[in-house]
Amino acid sequence: MGLIFGSFLNVVIARVPMGESVVHPRSRCPRCGHQLAWYENIPVLSWIALRARCSSCGLPISWRYPLIELLTGLLFLACQRRFGWSPELVSGLVLVLLLVPLSFIDLEHWILPHELTWPGIAAGVVLSATQGLDRLRDSVIGAVAGFLIFWAMEWIGEKIFKKEALGAGDKDLLALLGAFLSWKALLGIIFLSSLQGAVVGSLMLLIHGRAGPAPEPEAPEPPPATPPSPQVAPEGEPGAAPEAAGADLAQAEKGEGEEEDDWVPGPTNIPFGPWLSLAALEIMLLGPWLSEVLPVPLDLLLSGVR
Repeated sequence: MGLIFGSFLNVVIARVPMGESVVHPRSRCPRCGHQLAWYENIPVLSWIALRARCSSCGLPISWRYPLIELLTGLLFLACQRRFGWSPELVSGLVLVLLLVPLSFIDLEHWILPHELTWPGIAAGVVLSATQGLDRLRDSVIGAVAGFLIFWAMEWIGEKIFKKEALGAGDKDLLALLGAFLSWKALLGIIFLSSLQGAVVGSLMLLIHGRAGPAPEPEAPEPPPATPPSPQVAPEGEPGAAPEAAGADLAQAEKGEGEEEDDWVPGPTNIPFGPWLSLAALEIMLLGPWLSEVLPVPLDLLLSGVR
């Protein structure tokens, strides 16, 4: 079942960021548009049988397709081993079906689509009701607290750095995780995601000399500007010169805004969403074990998920 759902998640990852339907049309080659026959759409096996190439145009099929199918299958198996055949298993499987596409979409497009996060928050609260009123209460608190915690971090980051410091969709993702795993897991998720992100960032510093994009070369200093010659407005148009200056200022401000909006992630930039997802899966699947092996001050972060 995990392999089959993983095949569908490939469609979600490819189409949701483009605003396309995940139901229609049928699965097709993204390059030549060839619609896949049923025997070309068997998880993993079809990719191997086709030798990772489209049967119509012969162009390569990305390794990401079997990777996501295998990853989803393994996570489904891990959930079953962790929860057995219980209501918690359904909640765990649904969380996997949300976090896998959200992580890969965020890695590729740097967005966390509302089409997935908002229904995911609702699903987490609804599924928690099957585990009792106490869990429902903890789920609602977790969704609200997750949103507010990241909203506060986002607000503080903007005040300190004078620009957007955290992704706007991350607070929706943390609310989703709080809805599924309750407020008790939030501190552990934030700790593990920050720790693992810092470790990878440090490795990038060692390998690439930086954890982000290469700095832009400094532009040469412009020659000193000569004072503009006085301009005489045509008779009957006394406001012509000030209007021109105002237009130049507006154009400059517009250019600065466009430059900030056109920021493109560098090759070594990694969004924070996948780290949150990874930490949530670790806590959900390995929480009891992590709380036992971590040192005493740190295991308190996971005491609520034992």
